[in-house]
Amino acid sequence: MKNRPPQQLVEQFRDVVTPHVSDNLNRMEAVSAALRPYHSGGKLLGVALTVKTRPGDNLMVHKAIDMAEPGDVIVVDAGGDLTNAIVGEIMLRLAEKRGITGFVIDGAIRDTAAFADGVFPVYARGITHRGPYKDGPGEVNVPVSVGGMIVRPGDIMLGDEDGLVAIPAAEAEALLKVVREQQIREKSIMDSIADGTVDRSWIDKTLKEKGCEFG
Repeated sequence: MKNRPPQQLVEQFRDVVTPHVSDNLNRMEAVSAALRPYHSGGKLLGVALTVKTRPGDNLMVHKAIDMAEPGDVIVVDAGGDLTNAIVGEIMLRLAEKRGITGFVIDGAIRDTAAFADGVFPVYARGITHRGPYKDGPGEVNVPVSVGGMIVRPGDIMLGDEDGLVAIPAAEAEALLKVVREQQIREKSIMDSIADGTVDRSWIDKTLKEKGCEFG
């Protein structure tokens, strides 16, 4: 994959939560909440290997699995359709074997018990028992739209209990810096709550600035 971010940079997001990334992307960038985790727990982190396929067809998803490098996340734009499942347990096992670190499917999955029993991260829009077609067409390593967010090949994919976000590789270092600063600020706030010194005067100040009258 061209323009692949260094693994050392990717790993620095291991202890980062999606709200901190979202806050520092102007709260404008996020994958729709309709895509939910179906695994038993654990963080999704890796480099986006993108797939665009017609709804209900997973031929190019199979190809992407064979193309993937360890640390890749397979990100599939299947049009949000839930008629046919795009991945199931067989593809899960193939992905695990190849060192793939997760699936993001804007479409349906099946064999959900296999995902629920494990920690291999999978986010999807829904579930159906109906299997996929394998006719194509499709594309691999092109910009895709997943849950309303543009994901480009090489973006850093981050997912946790609060959802998913794609981090443009070119912005990752600068973003990491401001996220670390937010982590420090929020720790300070938590400490002040614990010791009773938290300053809440900003609330009344903000209300007054907005013209609110109160006694």
